[in-house]
Amino acid sequence: MPHTTLPEFHDRMLSLALARVSEAAAMASAHLIGHGDEKAADQAAVNAMREQLNMLDIRGVVVIGEGERDEAPMLYIGEEVGSGTGPEVDIALDPLEGTALTAKDMPNALTVVAMGARGSLLHAPDVYMDKLAIGPGFPRDVVTLAMEPAERVRVLAGAKGCEPGDITVCILDRPRHEDLIAEVRSTGAAIRLITDGDVAGIMHCAEAHLTGIDMYMGKGGAPEGVLAASALKCMGGQMYGQLLFRNDDEIARARKAGIEDLDRIYTLDEMVRRNVVFAATGVTDGNLLPGVRREPHQFTTETILMRSKTGSVRRIRYTNPV
Repeated sequence: MPHTTLPEFHDRMLSLALARVSEAAAMASAHLIGHGDEKAADQAAVNAMREQLNMLDIRGVVVIGEGERDEAPMLYIGEEVGSGTGPEVDIALDPLEGTALTAKDMPNALTVVAMGARGSLLHAPDVYMDKLAIGPGFPRDVVTLAMEPAERVRVLAGAKGCEPGDITVCILDRPRHEDLIAEVRSTGAAIRLITDGDVAGIMHCAEAHLTGIDMYMGKGGAPEGVLAASALKCMGGQMYGQLLFRNDDEIARARKAGIEDLDRIYTLDEMVRRNVVFAATGVTDGNLLPGVRREPHQFTTETILMRSKTGSVRRIRYTNPV
């Protein structure tokens, strides 16, 4: 039987197609901005994203998605997408990062998708992850998860040549973060609290000159952590993540995903091992992207499209007649 070589992952060829995937999901969910129905908005984005992914000539597997297979019709972990021809790829996605933000017409809702060659992405189970991220331009390991939160602020301020009071930290507004918030504020640092959307929160660190956010800290979903790491792989910056387990069921899910060292602290390059393409489209207005503009007979979206191989960052404005 002749040896068959599978097609290689050509990130440049697939990058524009990935932008179409996130654009379609954003436009589909835009109909439900401010309507108070999180599930409907999420489902609209899921349906549009799945339809676009299945048009691509890839052998795709969703490694970061919305739960396990029995939670379909969401895009679940392990779902195969694409035409079944072309390169084998890992896909990480959040069809609507910020379902509550969309339902309430609040800032920073995004559609997000990343793609890399098979084996690129950490298969993170749907558990919590303790996350720490900063933007580019700092020495390696200048701050780490091993440091106390207050120390991270002081060390980063020293690296920036400023006072701790000049640092702004982004943290999810959750009861579990009360002690973290108090400790960070004890240094004099400011905190940008966000209600949802920690992928966007981590991306903000990479453009501190635009967003005013220097560092991200806190516990959130592990799948979102891998998505955020995919973005920083393209934009530059450092990130660390440690999986957190609340019960034996979550440990079993981690082992099923191939994770043996339950205490491991992952670096960015361990969460995203090879080059990736990343696309995000604004659904509601935010610091990084404007939301979908609904005008008579047309939708206008803006997408950030990035390739880690080249470090290129494109912003694509797309007007679609409806």
